[in-house]
Amino acid sequence: MKRLFALVLSILLLATLMTGCGKKEEMTKVRLNEVTHSVFYAPMYVALNLGFFDEEGLAIELTNGGGADKVMTAVLAGQAEIGLAGPEACIYVLNEGRENYPVVFAQLTKRDGSFLVGRTDGAFDWQNVKGKTIIGGRKGGVPEMTLEYVMRQNGIVPNQDALVDTSVQFNMMAGAFVGGNGDYVALFEPTATQVELEGKGYVLTSIGQESGEIPYTAFFASQSYIKQNPDVVQSFANAVAKGQTWVQEHTAQEIAEAIADQFPDTKLEVLTLVAQRYKDINAWNETPVMKQESLDRLQTVMETAGELDQRVDFNKLVDNSFAEKAAK
Repeated sequence: MKRLFALVLSILLLATLMTGCGKKEEMTKVRLNEVTHSVFYAPMYVALNLGFFDEEGLAIELTNGGGADKVMTAVLAGQAEIGLAGPEACIYVLNEGRENYPVVFAQLTKRDGSFLVGRTDGAFDWQNVKGKTIIGGRKGGVPEMTLEYVMRQNGIVPNQDALVDTSVQFNMMAGAFVGGNGDYVALFEPTATQVELEGKGYVLTSIGQESGEIPYTAFFASQSYIKQNPDVVQSFANAVAKGQTWVQEHTAQEIAEAIADQFPDTKLEVLTLVAQRYKDINAWNETPVMKQESLDRLQTVMETAGELDQRVDFNKLVDNSFAEKAAK
């Protein structure tokens, strides 16, 4: 009888263990649309690859929008819950008077991540661009506006002293330059370094290092989504904060190794070089919190470019409550 009881008990215990093993914590799917795919967003890729989003119960579906305007369209159309792009996209929508305008809840990078690439090597001076053409990106986008801001800071009046070509789509800029268009081009990484290694151009200067801190890329979602899913938004901000802390505490090579599978066509040596470039210019936010003075500088950049007639209220555009909690 004792043997029978022991056998039954063992079977029940085994069944319980198998049932427990079969249970899987339910993950919340979040569709995230990024403005482009760049090492510039390394803290986010670290959070994806090292399981920080998984730890927060989030299953991220990442897609590439190919421009801030397209990211915003995806968010407004309900094709993505969260967008990653320049906050200027949110500023434009807020100024349009849309009721359910997107709100920024976490900042990822704090300066321009593009580098000016030219056709000749050697010491660079902004006076060199006089009379030349720079492929600058979409008119009204932060990359193009920051480029113009830096040009003015260096005594170069855009479209007077040097032509800024805004006709080329963001994802086509490198191809246009390599194909013979323009004398200079503003490129993100790893594209800028790849163009240089192929002997098709030379990285001359960091635009972000000269522009000063601005909230260059941030995460945003519609007010309705944030209101209906505060726990998801908080979990997302938590994962981003973990990624930001991790890149601050690790070397460029460790960062490159952590994000390597996001860039299968790029050699580890190139990723390491690019990660070091971004560490050198202090491109990544230490926390997801956005500072008001940083947004004020962005709006100055937009005004200088003639793209902003009315400034927005920081507290209407930004909800730092999730980022501040995540930072703790």
